[in-house]
Amino acid sequence: MAALGWLTPRRRSATARSVLAGEASAEAARKSALTDAPDPEIVEDDENVQVNTAQAEPEPAPEAEPAPFPVAGDDLAAAFFDLDNTVMQGAAIFHFGRGLYKREFFQRRELARFAWQQAWFRLAGVEDPEHMQDARDSALSIVKGHRVCELMAIGEEIYDEYMAERIWPGTRALAQAHLDAGQKVWLVTAAPVETATIIARRLGLTGALGTVAESVDGVYTGRLVGEPLHGPAKAEAVRALAAAEGLDLERCAAYSDSHNDIPMLSLVGHPYAINPDTKLRKHARANDWRLRDYRTGRKAVKVGVPAAAGVGAIAGGAAAAIALHRRRR
Repeated sequence: MAALGWLTPRRRSATARSVLAGEASAEAARKSALTDAPDPEIVEDDENVQVNTAQAEPEPAPEAEPAPFPVAGDDLAAAFFDLDNTVMQGAAIFHFGRGLYKREFFQRRELARFAWQQAWFRLAGVEDPEHMQDARDSALSIVKGHRVCELMAIGEEIYDEYMAERIWPGTRALAQAHLDAGQKVWLVTAAPVETATIIARRLGLTGALGTVAESVDGVYTGRLVGEPLHGPAKAEAVRALAAAEGLDLERCAAYSDSHNDIPMLSLVGHPYAINPDTKLRKHARANDWRLRDYRTGRKAVKVGVPAAAGVGAIAGGAAAAIALHRRRR
C-alpha cells in the first residue's frame, strides 16, 4: 500500500524531515497564537481531575512533592497537549473529512473510508500509521487548489458540528489549570495546523502545533512542509517552540494517549499519560509517569462516555456515513 512507501523513506530521512516539519509548525504556531484568547466554551468540574500533584496521589508517600503543580506564575513553563484521544475523542482529521463531505468536497466512497478509519481508531484507541497516512493523503488531495481562508471558515463550522461535544472534560480541566497558573497551553497534533488552531482558540488555549500544508498565495498546493507532525516530528516542534519562547522544558508538562508521543513526553519534566494505549501505559509505569484515564468506570460515566464502546463504535461510524448519504438523496 502507499503507506508502506511512506514508512520506508521516513526511516531513512526521519531526522531532517522531522526537524523541518517541527520548525515549520513552531513558526506557524507562533504566528497564529492568540494574545487575547476568548473565554473557554467548556467549563466543567470533574472531581476526578487533580492538577495539584500533592493531591493527585492521596495515598501516603515517603517523599513529599516539592511544590504544587502547575506552579503559578512560572513563565518558563508551558503545557503541551496531544489532541486525538487525549483532548478529544477520536481523530480530528476524520471529523474534518466528514464535514468536508457534507459540503460536497468529495464523494460517498471517501466518506465510507473516513467513517471506517474513525470507527477503528475509537475501538482500538491507538494511532495506526497506515490509516493516519491514508487519511492525510486523502485530505491533501481534497484541499489542493482551495484557499486557506476558505478552509479556515469551514473548519469553524465543522468544529461546532462534530468536535465540540467530543472534548474530554477531564483533560480540558487539566489544560485550564495551566492557564489559571499563568502558563501557555499548546495543542500538538498531526492534524492540519489550521484545524488545530481553530480547536485551540475555541477552547481558550494559547495556540497549536500541527502539520503544515504548503500554500502559495493563500492556495493549498497539495504538498506538506516536511512531514506530518507525528512521533519524532512532534518532539522537534515542541523543542523549536520552547527555544523560540524561552521555555525551560524541565519545567514544562506534556500530555498524550499514544506511545508514538514518547519522544515528546520524554522532552519535558512533567510527562502525563492520558487515556494511554497499552505501550504508553507500560512505559509510563516503568518511568513513574503520572496517568489519567477518562474512558472507563466511574470517570467515564462522569464525562458522559460509555465505558464499553465495542461493536457500537463500528456501527456508529457506518451509521454516520449512511445517514449523511440519505440526507443528500
